[in-house]
Amino acid sequence: MDSYKKQSPRTVTILGSTGSIGTSTVDLLKSSPSDFSVCALVGGDNAELLATQARELNAEWAVLNNEEKLPELRALLSGTDIKTSAGRKAVIEAASIKVDWTMAAITGAAGLEPILAAAKNGGHIALANKEALVCAGSILLDSIDKSGGKLLPVDSEHNAIVQALGKSKLAEVEKILLTASGGPFRTFSLEEMKKVTPKMALKHPTWSMGAKISIDSASMANKGLEVIEAARLFNLPSDQIDVLIHPQSVVHGGVLFRDGSFVAQMGAADMRIPISFALGISERLKTNCDRLNLAEMAKLDFYPMDERKFRPLALAREALTIGGGAPAVFSAANEIAVENFLNRKITFLQIGELIEKTLEQGKFSGEITSLEEVFEWDCFGRQAAQQFISQGSLNA
Repeated sequence: MDSYKKQSPRTVTILGSTGSIGTSTVDLLKSSPSDFSVCALVGGDNAELLATQARELNAEWAVLNNEEKLPELRALLSGTDIKTSAGRKAVIEAASIKVDWTMAAITGAAGLEPILAAAKNGGHIALANKEALVCAGSILLDSIDKSGGKLLPVDSEHNAIVQALGKSKLAEVEKILLTASGGPFRTFSLEEMKKVTPKMALKHPTWSMGAKISIDSASMANKGLEVIEAARLFNLPSDQIDVLIHPQSVVHGGVLFRDGSFVAQMGAADMRIPISFALGISERLKTNCDRLNLAEMAKLDFYPMDERKFRPLALAREALTIGGGAPAVFSAANEIAVENFLNRKITFLQIGELIEKTLEQGKFSGEITSLEEVFEWDCFGRQAAQQFISQGSLNA
């Protein structure tokens, strides 16, 4: 990772502070209050949590996406000097503040515009939003390059690749490896997967996450998005990105070099570790995360990924190969599929079927060059996917 002259305190903004990644970031900042100055905290609609975070970190500005919750936020922060705002315009304005380091953790397509606003400032962007690279990768990377900023991946797998790469050149890389716990259905047969319920899919064996990402992890759509992200981040084709099932979630990623050497990053299943690596920029910060004890580990297992059973992963690779708006349509169709699965309107296996049918509807040509195009393909994917569900045209 590039060297960076540390400023103390370093100015910080958290986009998505009330989500799981945001709360982990807040936890790290609280442990080193003198090293960071929090300019803005942006949350969704949890006014109580946002107010608590703003007080704890002495933030300059607290912003909610939900305008209806602004009176509650103002009441909770009365008597402080913390500025309060709400609404989409306020979110973009907060993201546009020039700071040293921005955590970009607003999920879904809603995070694209704030992330791009932050990217224009030339600071360090810690990226925890998959859609930004999947749907608008070339736009985001170009914006960061023009501003002189740096992109710091926070996903444990991509963060692991950065750590494993060190100062090596990409030309020395033969392949990179992303690991997956396998989710709750690693050992299920296709027949058993037909009977999967939302309750079963929400029980991730390793990580504690929100509903959307838990379902994505169970279907491996999440890993498919990560393959597309990795291709963008490291400028590698799909066939140089391997995925292995690793139930223990100790090895998060690795790099196979052309000389035959393999370097992996290992650590506890705690998102504060990759976040702290990104937050430190050029140095490793002290955390209170659990330490690995290799002597106590009975074994580490690795299994090949069955992309026939976990169809969304294979479809993500296809979308990456097609290019253009295909990755955005994949992401949009998957969001609609997860929403309808959670509402019991489609089955678990129909998630992959819906994504596939939606991708088949697109006439993709050329790379996306504007955010407007991203939103157009996102809208197309959502509408097409929802139409298949409304028509009842998915297989049983």
